[in-house]
Amino acid sequence: MKLAICAGPATSGKTAVLRHMIRKLIGSSGTEPRASSLPGWRPAYLKIDVQFADEDEELAREFGIPTKKVYSGELCPDHCSVMVLGEALEWARKVESNILFVETAGLCLRCSPYVDGGLGIVVLEATSGMNLPRKIGPMLSLADVAVVTKIDRVSQAEREVFRARILDAAPAVRVREVNALHGIGIDPLVDRTLATPDVNGELLLRGNPPVGTCTICVGKKNIGWHAHFGVVRPLEAQTFYRGE
Repeated sequence: MKLAICAGPATSGKTAVLRHMIRKLIGSSGTEPRASSLPGWRPAYLKIDVQFADEDEELAREFGIPTKKVYSGELCPDHCSVMVLGEALEWARKVESNILFVETAGLCLRCSPYVDGGLGIVVLEATSGMNLPRKIGPMLSLADVAVVTKIDRVSQAEREVFRARILDAAPAVRVREVNALHGIGIDPLVDRTLATPDVNGELLLRGNPPVGTCTICVGKKNIGWHAHFGVVRPLEAQTFYRGE
């Protein structure tokens, strides 16, 4: 089973990128592959979002592949991914898929949804501002591939600056510019996914989870750090631990 986890800010084009990758694997639509499809690959798709998603239904109708979605609700989507990913791989195997695409909302900019042994893809839109790569932390710095979408909406100079900012934040990441609307530039992403080793044994989260346990996490609504315990942060000081 190959695993590719795709994260990125909302509206960046994650589903559009995965749609074209799936199309390359199995053909244009339905369960009957075209001559241009890659034989032997049976993808499955898992969508993790907070409170609404219908991308799983769209891809199921378009390609006839197994799909599933999970709402994280009060959990961060990346935390939810940690909770359900093991069972998701078991589900993908039961439906006889051999490659699982996971799309996560990735709303917590202090977390990373990627796991050792799988492929980590972050999708960023070129129109989101030159400083975006500096703001999203481990979602970018721990990814294997950074996919830049909406490249037709900015100038060549802006594209070069955006690419440079990505490499400033994550020097080892591979940058791929694509037109996710028409599927231009998707082939290298498919090749990289298929070159990823199968996941085996216990999965481990890539990187360290953030330290942020506090009374806010358990529902206390009072404003001001003096009302809270655990890891707190005043305005004019660094984060510190305040015990009971």
